[in-house]
Amino acid sequence: MSTRRERILREMGLAPLWKLREKEVEAMEPEPVKSSVPATATVINSGNIDNQAETSRSSEIANMDWDELRQSVAACRACGLCQARKQAVLGVGDTQADWLFIGEGPGAEEDERGEPFVGQAGKLLDAMLAAVDLKRGNDVYIANAVKCRPPGNRTPEAEETAACWPYLERQIALLQPKLIVALGRPAAQTLLQTEVKIGAARGKLFQFNGIPLIVTYHPAYLLRNLPDKAKAWEDLCFARRTMRGLKDCA
Repeated sequence: MSTRRERILREMGLAPLWKLREKEVEAMEPEPVKSSVPATATVINSGNIDNQAETSRSSEIANMDWDELRQSVAACRACGLCQARKQAVLGVGDTQADWLFIGEGPGAEEDERGEPFVGQAGKLLDAMLAAVDLKRGNDVYIANAVKCRPPGNRTPEAEETAACWPYLERQIALLQPKLIVALGRPAAQTLLQTEVKIGAARGKLFQFNGIPLIVTYHPAYLLRNLPDKAKAWEDLCFARRTMRGLKDCA
């Protein structure tokens, strides 16, 4: 392990545990799971917005470019989260990135600054990225399942993730990443549209509209459950191996 890598892992509180696990786990057989969300998916449950209007809204979003998407997210009133937000948070990073990391939703600091993962969980995510030679904004894009902060940082409700779904789907379509990493259960369930248990989903290769998808823990969870940082390291190693394979096949 390089001196730089050792320093990064020490700052994350992962040494020597992560160092001991640096030898990557043996390659696992991919277990593709077809996403239940079709490429032309529309929001199914949109609260008090009727289906016809929501279908029209989804179709409009599906044709937006990045500037139009930012403007639409900033002005969005499709669910109740808009009432308490300070600003909506679309995402941040390289819009031609191979890596896409998707979390749950903005927290208090994200709501203040308009950028995802800028609090303590964001610092940990940046350290995790650095540990596998990645950097925010450099071939990496970071987004959330919902674009406005849920009150008290609670888990987004179904109606809220449904209202934001067209935005996330359009982001993915514009980015066309080589690999998606779902950070935490809400993000994984939003993308796969099925019940997900992180422990059972780890180490498996899923698919979202033909794009490989890997599930791991959310950094905020890791801050509360330090022993699972080693498992997250294994997941990052798995993601790095997967990306190398994808680039070799390109």
